[in-house]
Amino acid sequence: MDAPPNPWLSWRYVENNWGEISDQLTIHTTLTLEAVAIAFAIAFPLAVLARNVRWLAGPVLGTAGVLYTVPSLALFALLAPFTGIGRTTVLIGLVTYALLVLVRNILTGLEGVDPDIIDAAKGLGYGRWRLLFGVELPHALPSIVAGLRIATVTTVALVTVGVVVGYGGLGQLMFRGFQSNYRAQIATSALLCVVLALALDLAILLAARWLMPWARRRRAA
Repeated sequence: MDAPPNPWLSWRYVENNWGEISDQLTIHTTLTLEAVAIAFAIAFPLAVLARNVRWLAGPVLGTAGVLYTVPSLALFALLAPFTGIGRTTVLIGLVTYALLVLVRNILTGLEGVDPDIIDAAKGLGYGRWRLLFGVELPHALPSIVAGLRIATVTTVALVTVGVVVGYGGLGQLMFRGFQSNYRAQIATSALLCVVLALALDLAILLAARWLMPWARRRRAA
């Protein structure tokens, strides 16, 4: 007796399981956006502090770098006894991995601002916060956006590892597909991860172009 067909791509699988697929896709997207947003909210003040207090740059980047080197499976397993099985553990792990990329890129962007521009702004009477948000931040945006893009795409991939603590978004479908050798389930979840990463990356790129109209004019010239 011939074995039942087990294709890698099956629209019937998508139709029959769209409810579950959409639920896991929503979880995957929400986790990614929350993790990157929280990581940015932590990384920005850390980078500003490290830029203003020079001796802190090494410890801040070093600590973030050490955390980044911990394998994701090991980190989730280490967090589980303290934060439980589920969303919180995965979110903490994702934020931890996004921190290094964001802190490093924000700090690089701020340090790359032309000193002459800063001096000119100070000469015009700009205070510390007006100087940061009105002059330094706009000039640092290309580096910050690059960090956001890397952190977001990386986070989309890392969410799948959350399956080890029972909250991996599309990783849940992928894992069950591997367990049952259901190729359509594996391929569908993997393709959706790729599409999600590309969609979020494109959204950040479009937002960056809107926030940096001067860059568009420079390229056109």
